Amino acid sequence: MARIDPLPFDALPEDLRVRLGEAEARMGFASNDILTLARWPELLGALEGLIGTIYGSQEVDLGLKRMMAMVASSAAGCRYCEAHTAHGAAQMSGVDSEKVAAVWEYRTSDLFSDAERAALDLAFAAGQTPNAATDAHFEALRAHWSERQIVELVAMIALFGFLNRWNDTLATPLEDAPLSYALERLTDWNPGKHAPVGKKTSPRT
Repeated sequence: MARIDPLPFDALPEDLRVRLGEAEARMGFASNDILTLARWPELLGALEGLIGTIYGSQEVDLGLKRMMAMVASSAAGCRYCEAHTAHGAAQMSGVDSEKVAAVWEYRTSDLFSDAERAALDLAFAAGQTPNAATDAHFEALRAHWSERQIVELVAMIALFGFLNRWNDTLATPLEDAPLSYALERLTDWNPGKHAPVGKKTSPRT
């Protein structure tokens, strides 16, 4: 159960309804974490700018960035963000669902390149508490990525540092689309505290 309820969409100011309506059209659902952030519109506006900058950059493929966010979120223990990023990678960035489901096999799976492995290694290390990123991670990254690209990789992880803390602290309830995707596609995944009240949440095994 959410510790602070998301605002009903109809309760938002008109300008915010327009902005969030555009996001809802892209994703196919209204995001509960954004509807909770809407209780402080200035904070939401600042975060929208950061999200737009990081997601909008094309130095690094967005599908990979979403899989990095999925790995970092899992390492941090945030099932809400893990489900969102898995769903987003497959449904919005065109990553094959088989690859999304195999993300924890990235070190050995032929579905992943060495460049992706280096990025996902960093995401897993940096998502942990305490942060487990080392100089060796950056040496591996430099074999495949420019300094500018590495900054973008770190920015994606750092963005989800905020979102992981926000959603896991508030027990933000998952929306139907990412919840269903994670339950159907991710092995042994469960929503934990993010399960909507009354929703069946049997994991895939």
